[in-house]
Amino acid sequence: MRFSGISLSAFALAMAVTSGAFAATVSGSVTGPDGKPFMGAFVVAENIKNKMTVSVLSDEQGHYRIDALPAANYRVQISLAGFKADPKSDVALAVDQNAAFDFALRKAPVRWSDLSTWQGRQLLPKTAEHNLDHKDPFFIGCFQSCHSFQRRMLTQVRDEDGWRERVQYMSDTMMAGDGRRLADKEIEDFSAYLTLLFGPDSPKPASPEDMPQYKSLVRTFSPKAMNISYVEYDFPAPGGMGPWSAVEDKNGMLWIPYYGKGNAVVRLNPDTAEMTTFKLPFAKTAGIHSVIPAADGTIWFVETAMGKIAHLDPATGEISEFQNPPLPDGKRTGAHTIRVDERGLVWVSGGPAISMFDPKTSEFHHYDLGGTYGNVVGQNGDQWFTSFRDNGPIGRISRDGVLSKFQPPTNGKPQRLEVDTDGIVWFTERQGNKIGRFDPKTEAFKEFPLPGPEASPYAIGIDRDHMIWYSSHEQDTLGRLDPKTGDVTEYPYPHSEIAMREFFRDSKGRMWYASSTNNKIGYFQLNNPATN
Repeated sequence: MRFSGISLSAFALAMAVTSGAFAATVSGSVTGPDGKPFMGAFVVAENIKNKMTVSVLSDEQGHYRIDALPAANYRVQISLAGFKADPKSDVALAVDQNAAFDFALRKAPVRWSDLSTWQGRQLLPKTAEHNLDHKDPFFIGCFQSCHSFQRRMLTQVRDEDGWRERVQYMSDTMMAGDGRRLADKEIEDFSAYLTLLFGPDSPKPASPEDMPQYKSLVRTFSPKAMNISYVEYDFPAPGGMGPWSAVEDKNGMLWIPYYGKGNAVVRLNPDTAEMTTFKLPFAKTAGIHSVIPAADGTIWFVETAMGKIAHLDPATGEISEFQNPPLPDGKRTGAHTIRVDERGLVWVSGGPAISMFDPKTSEFHHYDLGGTYGNVVGQNGDQWFTSFRDNGPIGRISRDGVLSKFQPPTNGKPQRLEVDTDGIVWFTERQGNKIGRFDPKTEAFKEFPLPGPEASPYAIGIDRDHMIWYSSHEQDTLGRLDPKTGDVTEYPYPHSEIAMREFFRDSKGRMWYASSTNNKIGYFQLNNPATN
């Protein structure tokens, strides 16, 4: 099948990141309702034309500074749950201009959509069947598996028929590819509970701040955590979930899987800001969950909802699809996360087995490690996988095709993993609230407990300083682990429902991510690495 590339100019992704026009600065101070310096408010400068935003935090003295903005018109505003301030609109910044704006915060209602997933689990209405703990099938099937409540559930009020249609769609389209389609009884149960939570007659108060336990659930951050900035770009995703990750190829292009109804893989040129989309020619949602560039310049991706992998030649726009065949016992295989090794072999997680595809023969080979999720190319031709189960192991397939399993000391549901330059395997333990370390030479595990009531680490990345970064699915924060000391710094994120699933470090050392529920692509960086 042949797919045409379509140039998109809807937003200028990464133009400002690489352009020599970076020069203008915005700085100032933030004060609280009491007139005192306020720490921890996000100050956001939005480029009005291309929707690129840079977000920084006010420090202990209430000061903030946004450097290296390209010449353009901006809107500068405060983003902080429970507070508001008058924005600075139509701010025209010229090259080398230094602009100063102060913000005086006023109290504003806290919205349900401002909450972290963990806060929502404590405050949303409960029933005898559903208490939103880690054993609740609704929490497992919805909040933990696909997304949380802030962006996909609170945006519209639906009656029970409306929620039933949404649950049916998720079951048939998004979950079926992983073999997790809901039973009819579960669909009715989930629909009724969603109507209680987010229907027209929901018993929850207008603001969670009206509930007596709300104050005890508000977490604070250290002054060190103010030393971070986020560069983000809007990703147009009308009618469905958007970007899942952003990964750089050998030519410096970024590739983005469009998971929802977009049915596309998107390529970004960070130097020209040109975006090209390679779209599947059918309406049925394929669920493009993961994409990875190969050494030869072609692109591999998965169609999770259909149990397929696909290959794109960007030069011609040609896409070939390959159906992952069932196992000998008839069980359907999956297609979740995809990687390509140095031999050109394609490795896919998901379903009841690991799948390896040889493009030369068009043959699949399966390995017995079920519930696989994370997937990474290691050293010496090894492939590493996590088994996202309560007692799931770490799996390795050696270059000669031998599968070995290694059991972490905590049954913490290992999810994502990375291999550092020394060959050490680092992985997130989603349910165990830990970062795991595994040394293949000694086969020794070490685990690092993470702060917070529900650290719930998901994405994981290793920066140039060998620090381990993770996203917290339930706290909506980023964490930075120092492996030498075990110290962790937690950083706030500008949006609720963080939904970061993978980190990819680019050739400039920037850690790229996608926030699918917020339809954002971006990267984060420390403003002054020496202070951390």
